Parts: sequence; C-alpha cells; structure tokens
Amino acid sequence: MRIAILDDYQNAALGLADWAGLKPRAEATAFNEPIVGEDALVRRLAPFDCIVAMRERTPFPRALIERLPKLKLLVTTGMRNAAIDVDAATARGIQVCGTASLAYPTAELTWGLILALLRHIPREDRGMRDGKWQTTLGRGLNGKVLGVIGLGRLGAQVARIGQAFGMRVIAWSANLTDARAAEAGATRVDKDELLAQADVVAIHLVLGDRSRGLIGEAELGRMKPGAVLINTSRGPIVDEKALVAALHERRIAGAGIDVYDEEPLPAAHPLRRLDNVVITPHLGYVIEENYRVFYGEAIEDIRSYLDGRPVRPLNKVA
Repeated sequence: MRIAILDDYQNAALGLADWAGLKPRAEATAFNEPIVGEDALVRRLAPFDCIVAMRERTPFPRALIERLPKLKLLVTTGMRNAAIDVDAATARGIQVCGTASLAYPTAELTWGLILALLRHIPREDRGMRDGKWQTTLGRGLNGKVLGVIGLGRLGAQVARIGQAFGMRVIAWSANLTDARAAEAGATRVDKDELLAQADVVAIHLVLGDRSRGLIGEAELGRMKPGAVLINTSRGPIVDEKALVAALHERRIAGAGIDVYDEEPLPAAHPLRRLDNVVITPHLGYVIEENYRVFYGEAIEDIRSYLDGRPVRPLNKVA
C-alpha cells in the first residue's frame, strides 16, 4: 500500500510516529506544501492507495474522489471532517477512518490570542527589536466580561479560564440551557445581549448551515467600540469583509483570528495590513502532542485496515 500524508507543513509527520513499522506492507510519502487545484491533486495522488488528510486543509469533494481510482482508504485526523464527501467515498467503496484529537490546544491558543491582543505583545516585541521601549497601553481582563458563543467542549474550557482571570462569563448558542451554562460557570444570555455586553467575544462553534455568516455587519455593530473578537473555530462563521471593515474603521477595538475563508491566507489579504489584529495561521490544533495522537492513530487505522478490521470508521463500506 502506498500512503500519501498531506499538508505536512512543519515536515513533522514522519518523525512523530512509527511509519517504518508498517513496512513491508505499506510505505508513506509526506507532502509538505499545499497541492492547489483538482487537476494537480489528481496528478500527485493518483498512484496512492491510502491518503492521510490533516484536518480540513485539503478538501475531498465527490469530483476529486471519483478521479482517484486507486484510493482504498482515506484517514482524517480527528473524528469529524466537513471537507470530505463521505457519501461519495462510500459509493466508491473507500473506507474513511478518523483519529482522536486532544481537547485543550485550541482553548489554549484562544487565550494566547486574547492576551496578545489586549497587551499588544506582538507590537511590543517588534518595537523592542527596533530599539523602542513601551509604545502601547494595554488593558487587563479582571472584572471584564467574556462572551462565549458556543459553550461546548472548547467553549466551556475557555469559560473556565476566563473565570480564573476574574472575568464575568456570559454565553450563547442556539440550544444552550441555563443549566448547561451554569455548569461552565457562565450565565446564558441571548446573542444580542452577549454582543452588547462582552469586552471579549470568543467564537467556539462548528461550521454549519446555522453558523455560517452568524457574525456579520449587524452583529459587529452591536459590539462595544472597545470590544475584541476572537475566532479560532472556522473563518466563514464571521463575514470576513464586514470584519475587515469594522476593524479598519475602528468600530471594534481589535480581533484575534486563527481561521479564514481561504487557507492559506492570501499574501495580499487586508487582514495582513491591519494594526489592530493578531493573526495566526490556523494553529489551534497544531501542537506536538496532538500530532503524535493524529499520526499514531492514523498508523493504527492503516494497520487495522490491512488486517481487515478497520477501526474508528466514519462510514460503512460493503
């Protein structure tokens, strides 16, 4: 079996798990750069029997899947991947399997973005390297209001950390109950109230029909002028053009963004030129400990498939 490991941006995959242990039954090749375009993907991936996809970096729609006749096994890191057409894979007899994923990395990055933004850490770091000293006036968290949109596994972690900083935590999502909010130390409010009250708005929702475009011009207009928005979930949850306009016109104080409509973010994107944002390249899950889980369990998926007993299946193949 020939295995393609996609989007290994850090050139880390082969060193973080025992791929050699699959020999002689299978051999892995890692691709370090994004492969852009369906035709280019077909040219590069056509010889492979198995593909290991890193989260949603490379989409696998029906049109692509149908052009990969040798593909037998598609492994995604994590147990959910909206970029894979699982029905199309099933129709082609392709087994799709997943892996576990650590719960805490994205919550930690969320707080890294909040602190970097409010204390101007990137700007002060650049200033120090240019010989400057204390060029900004930061803001603290104690006594401020944290608004969490989406109080699931990630949102609840972010809420608890907010309490440790001495913040008052409020939360909203479509199906949130008072009891569930209380379990996370938050108070349930409606969306408009959250946007109007929060000093920090943190988004922790899964992208879907209900959440796509959830935060647009009207919602940004309800936020305090001194408030900041943090998005470590998925780019399309926020109307990107409306956000850029609000930041450019200083209608909100700033934003910490890890996810984008188009990834990798184009070099000329306006977010790269704004001085009131902290931007990171979709690093939420990108830590060594998580990669060891991803790639270690991907190898288990491959070995189990070769043994005829697939584990962590995301579809059922006849």
